[in-house]
Amino acid sequence: MSLGLIWFTLADSKLAPNFNLTGVLLISMALCADAAIGNVQEKAMKLHNGSNSEMVLYSYSIGFVYILTGLLCVGGLGPAAAFCSEHPVKTYGYAFFFSLTGYFGISFVLALIKLFGALVAVTVTTGRKAMTIVLSFMFFAKPFTFQYIWAGLLVLFGIFLNVYSKNKDKMKLPSMQDLRSRLLTGKKARLPSQNV
Repeated sequence: MSLGLIWFTLADSKLAPNFNLTGVLLISMALCADAAIGNVQEKAMKLHNGSNSEMVLYSYSIGFVYILTGLLCVGGLGPAAAFCSEHPVKTYGYAFFFSLTGYFGISFVLALIKLFGALVAVTVTTGRKAMTIVLSFMFFAKPFTFQYIWAGLLVLFGIFLNVYSKNKDKMKLPSMQDLRSRLLTGKKARLPSQNV
């Protein structure tokens, strides 16, 4: 699913002439990290029997250290602080509302992880991102490329694999040998997956 979202980003970069390769690389890394973080959080919550609030505290604290280190390395902390001091109401006000909604969002995701597991949580968050991309085509005029179709199919295939991995015993797909024998004999029998 994450590869499908990365493919959407790459399709955007081919259509827009002013795309920054660093931005494409960073968003691709963020999508891969987002796919892995659910498993890491689920393992940590089971290992340490931690609450959702503890997970938010530690996840965001570690993220803060990474971002601060990156800002210090590239020299972006000084200009950011100067900009915030020039526009305090907008920057700190927006940051407050962004943080508040982010907290509710991450609490919801952590509740999903705790109740249903990381796979369901990653599927829900990736589906939300894919829906955001679809809605952006509906509300904003964008040029279209066939790569968007392939990316969407890759996301749907990822969702199918998720559902199939959870329901293997209910959805018995025929083997390649069964399919080949059916094609050679010309039988019009129902596939086992159609009986579900």
